[in-house]
Amino acid sequence: MDVDVVNMFVLAGGTLVIPILAFFASFYMWPAAIIHVYNWYWRRRLGLQVVYSENRGYRFCYSHRGKPGPGRPTILMLHGFSANKDMWLPVAKFLPKHQHLLCIDMPGHEGTSRTDARDYSIEGQVKRIRQFVESVRLTKRPFHLVGTSMGGNVAGVYAARYPNDLCSVTLICPAGLPTESPFVERLRELEKDQELSGSLDPQGIPLIPSTPEEMDDMLKLCSFVRFKIPQQILQGLVDVRVPNNDFYRELFMEIVGEKSRHSLHENMHLITVPTQVIWGKHDQVVDVSGSSMLKEAVSGCQVDLLDNCGHSVVMERPRKTAQLIMDFINNQHNTGSGSNNSKKLS
Repeated sequence: MDVDVVNMFVLAGGTLVIPILAFFASFYMWPAAIIHVYNWYWRRRLGLQVVYSENRGYRFCYSHRGKPGPGRPTILMLHGFSANKDMWLPVAKFLPKHQHLLCIDMPGHEGTSRTDARDYSIEGQVKRIRQFVESVRLTKRPFHLVGTSMGGNVAGVYAARYPNDLCSVTLICPAGLPTESPFVERLRELEKDQELSGSLDPQGIPLIPSTPEEMDDMLKLCSFVRFKIPQQILQGLVDVRVPNNDFYRELFMEIVGEKSRHSLHENMHLITVPTQVIWGKHDQVVDVSGSSMLKEAVSGCQVDLLDNCGHSVVMERPRKTAQLIMDFINNQHNTGSGSNNSKKLS
């Protein structure tokens, strides 16, 4: 499936603002500035404010909108590897404006403190997210936790560790499960080529691009939709990421290490809160077979599988993702059953 760049940014919640900015940037701005202006524009348009919370010498950065209210729990959203809080903008566009929403930069990402490897393991990230929850007083009443990819791994382990904090949880293409995928196969090929007997040189990891060509390859790996993206936009995406690539490599080696690689699998039987799993059927990064593992291990787990969708569910299907999350939350509130055994196919 091919879409042009205009459709790409419509999928991401946009209008013609990006092509216009790209044209303007070709004369007046560095390509990376396009990305920053884009995120600033949509945060403002969607009513999201960026704030910081300091707690025990650690700084959290997050965006938020709305206020807690009866019948609608707060939603806390955890992004994936090498992303940031703004990856949720496409989904936020389709969530109710009154919904109390918090999108946090995960440990070491964007405006949240960057420390050391102890915070980058899945257990370390879970502890930091719990610290954030305490610092903004989300523990006053149960909230709904959403996580995608690496963030889905963290969200699942958080649900196992702190069930009393949550009313429910949504895991989107979560990592942390022993599945096979084209991405895993590529990592094994890298290991074999480097002849390092099971260790991996962090250079050349497909999810850490350093050139526009590598960025294009990463997008093809993560999305079922094939985006036709101008070189200038690709360059801007790379320019934003390259200064952080050493951190991304350190983080990646930590989350694929022995302690974190299968964290969700090791903890999923401890999840007791109502659980929703959303997965793209054509995920090449974390295979969709992980949804069956969660379905079997977590009592009452609801699974929603999306046709014509890859790993980047929140970019490829933002409207559907928002609808599924809100339907799940509303169903839990209306029935009070704490479980839902239905399986929806989209």
